[in-house]
Amino acid sequence: MNYKANGKLLLTGEYAVLDGAKALALPTKLGQTMAIKKTRGSDLVWESLDYEGNSWFKSTISLMDFSPIVTTDEAVSERLRKLLKNAVRLNSEFLSKWNGFKVETQLGFPRDWGLGSSSTLTYLIAEWADVHPLMLAMKSSNGSGYDVACAGADGPIVFQSDDQAINYTPIDFKPAFHDKLYFIHLGLKQSTDDQIKYYLKQVKKKKELSLKISEITENIMETTSFDSFEKLLCQHEDTISEALNLPKASTEKFSDYWGCVKSLGAWGGDFILATSSKSKEETEEYFESKGLKTVIAYEDMII
Repeated sequence: MNYKANGKLLLTGEYAVLDGAKALALPTKLGQTMAIKKTRGSDLVWESLDYEGNSWFKSTISLMDFSPIVTTDEAVSERLRKLLKNAVRLNSEFLSKWNGFKVETQLGFPRDWGLGSSSTLTYLIAEWADVHPLMLAMKSSNGSGYDVACAGADGPIVFQSDDQAINYTPIDFKPAFHDKLYFIHLGLKQSTDDQIKYYLKQVKKKKELSLKISEITENIMETTSFDSFEKLLCQHEDTISEALNLPKASTEKFSDYWGCVKSLGAWGGDFILATSSKSKEETEEYFESKGLKTVIAYEDMII
């Protein structure tokens, strides 16, 4: 059995997506795969490989309670145990026959890129267990679930979640000016859980913020103008900065940059989006001068 899951980037809606804001989410070409083979044993033999094929996690897992018999990382084992137990709660037939399996996962991107190593794993296990990925995500994490929705999407989606329901809709989003959009990795991994806690504590008028971000998202989806797109991205950045009381990436690191710089996901780490009216070479040279060598064109990153 072989499964594949997409990575993710959140173009609009970071933080506010937790309180019902419309978010524009982009599945990435880089993701994670999982290959499963039956064995003669009665345990799960798990191995995780990085994007270069090097093993970074190994564990032998008991099928009785999914606790690790042997593991190289207790924290990762606990995450796996939680996912597998919740998958069984959703489908009692999953792993009920005490067959052993050899499971091998492999990331298609460096582990510190923040493209969804956890969300892709959630999706892969849900596919194997034949349960709805978002139901497994809701039982296993505190996020909105947009990342798990991206894992199985065929292209960009509009994602919205509230107390009553989760909705996500495929959209035709590939701006005519996509050749002026670049993703730059900052190399500063952020804890999503910590950032969510900060948001929940810091932002008092969550509904008001959600409505503002939803409006910006709708305008971004509709605009065909590069200038308008830039202004909307900067408006989004200003709105989140004010709500969180955090400095913008452009203010802290890129005050001399000619385009718009927007944080993606948890602020301060992972990727930013940069718009550029200059050539790819000039854009790369600018960010390399800041010590940032991972500059990826929209075409190369997004499905």
